[in-house]
Amino acid sequence: MKQIYKKGLKNKIGAYGEIIAKRYLKKKGFKIIEDNYAKKWGEIDIIASFEDKIFFLEVKTVSYETKKDLHTAIVNNYWRPEEKVTNKKIRKLHRTINSWLIENNYTGLWQLDVIAVRVVTREKYATIKHISNVII
Repeated sequence: MKQIYKKGLKNKIGAYGEIIAKRYLKKKGFKIIEDNYAKKWGEIDIIASFEDKIFFLEVKTVSYETKKDLHTAIVNNYWRPEEKVTNKKIRKLHRTINSWLIENNYTGLWQLDVIAVRVVTREKYATIKHISNVII
């Protein structure tokens, strides 16, 4: 497993979610191009390619104490990690995406996706929800 360098429990959970998301993407046939692409105005968690398109992926992770807690949250539709991706966050992501596109002279197809990860770290269990083509 990749070493987690970010400090604080929240950042450790987020970094763990990114590891899970990358594994998920690789299993689905995506090629990871870059992770944690950062500019002073924003960061893109994962940049990947699939077929003829570039995917910019924002990963949001929440943790639970037990699988029962996770299941209860899903059934009752609360504490959803994807809700942390606000319109303001999407605008910041678009600015950062534009920077990457310019730096890499990329003029092909691309899209912004969100991967919502729910983890039970002590049970090494996770669920993933991949939300495609997020727009404002």
